[in-house]
Amino acid sequence: MELLGILGVFFSFIIGVVFGGMAAFLSRRMVINRQLRIAQRKASRLVTEAGGEAKGVLQEAKQEAAKIKTAVEAEHRELRVELQRQENRLAQKSDTLERKTEAVERRERERISKEKEIETIHARLSEVRDKQLKQLELISGMSSAEAKKSLLEAMEVEMQEETSRRLRQWEEELKEEADKKAQDILSQAIQRTASEVVSETTVSTVPLPNDEMKGRLIGREGRNIRALEQATGVDLVIDDTPEAVTLSSFDPVRREIARVALTKLILDGRIHPARIEEVVTKAKEEVEATIYNAGEQAAYQVGVPGLRPELIRILGRLKYRTSYGQNVLGHSVEVAHLVGAIAAELGANVAVAKKAGLLHDIGKALDREIEGTHAAIGADQVKQWDKSAEVVQAIAEHHGETDTTSVMGFIVSAADAISSARPGARRESLEGYLKRLEALENIANSFKGVEKSFAIQAGREVRILVKPEEIDDLGVMRLARDIVKKIEEGLGYPGQIKVTVVRETRAIDYAR
Repeated sequence: MELLGILGVFFSFIIGVVFGGMAAFLSRRMVINRQLRIAQRKASRLVTEAGGEAKGVLQEAKQEAAKIKTAVEAEHRELRVELQRQENRLAQKSDTLERKTEAVERRERERISKEKEIETIHARLSEVRDKQLKQLELISGMSSAEAKKSLLEAMEVEMQEETSRRLRQWEEELKEEADKKAQDILSQAIQRTASEVVSETTVSTVPLPNDEMKGRLIGREGRNIRALEQATGVDLVIDDTPEAVTLSSFDPVRREIARVALTKLILDGRIHPARIEEVVTKAKEEVEATIYNAGEQAAYQVGVPGLRPELIRILGRLKYRTSYGQNVLGHSVEVAHLVGAIAAELGANVAVAKKAGLLHDIGKALDREIEGTHAAIGADQVKQWDKSAEVVQAIAEHHGETDTTSVMGFIVSAADAISSARPGARRESLEGYLKRLEALENIANSFKGVEKSFAIQAGREVRILVKPEEIDDLGVMRLARDIVKKIEEGLGYPGQIKVTVVRETRAIDYAR
């Protein structure tokens, strides 16, 4: 019994162990299965996510590949089109070259053919000439050499008679032309010279507040008056006239600049060489502005709009120019009105006529600076700044220096004569006097190294400023002697003329 009990206990233990192991196994298996399911779900989720990402990448890759493919295809098409264009261009050039080559070959063949024809014609002409010479020799009974000699002798006699007749004819024509040219030169010289009596054309008077100002204008050892004369090119005459100073110069623009500068210096009171140069510079600017305003006013008064500023500036200079005592700017305005009235009566272009009348004497503003007659100078200047051919032609023709062929030229010439010849329009001029002053300056300016020259003291002195870097002190003396010699040889004058050559070196620095 005990054995059975022990076996029962043992078997019970064994069965418990087995069932416990089976229960533990089953529990472990359940845990493993649960973990396996969890892992499968995670794996499935990861696979799903990876699949989505892979699809996105694949889609992007496809899109990028499509873009690349599209770009490559477009580039390929462009290259193909460009290649086709180049092929077409090459084909066209090849065709053109072939046509040109054929044309050259054709012309060459034609040239060779023509040369052969010319050679054939020359040969035939030679044969015909030889036959004609033989026939002439037979008919005349002389050889060709004898016939030539006889013909040349007859021609020589005839040519001598013709030459004598032509020489007499040419002498008469040259005499007439010389007389006409002399008249033109004399009339042109008269017109180019400023007129009016000397006191009105070459002299200006500036009032002084008191006689003490004369001493200040002269300055210590005359430095102020020398600086003013050198800067302006006028002659400052300080005499016994109470409370007045006289400015003398044949150039009215210089004289006006000097008058404006001297008035400013008197009002300012500070008179010394540096201040004089500064005031003269400002006076030049003011006179230039006045000149421009005078030109604008004249154009507005006549009714000629649209003139270029360059022409207005030259026109304004005529305010300080006179001809036989008649102010040239006033004369030009008067001619413009006359021309407009005549053109209206004749049915011509009034606007063009007024412009030609206003500008007809514009060359007188430059005839001391440019060689030539004032009509030719004016025509050249207007041609530069105004494209009206009628105006340029009328200006060139208004003095008869060229053949007057245009209606406008006749109109301007008639109006100019009317304005000049009316009673009280003009007076006698001092032409020779003014030409001598101008000739003095021209002689001085003709020498190398001369910077400026001014005829002063009513033509009794010419003052010359030279470039110090080109002429030394010894050269100054040689230059003065050479100028004196040239004046004595080429200029007639009463009394004597003083030649003053000034060489001035300036050193300028600034203390800071």
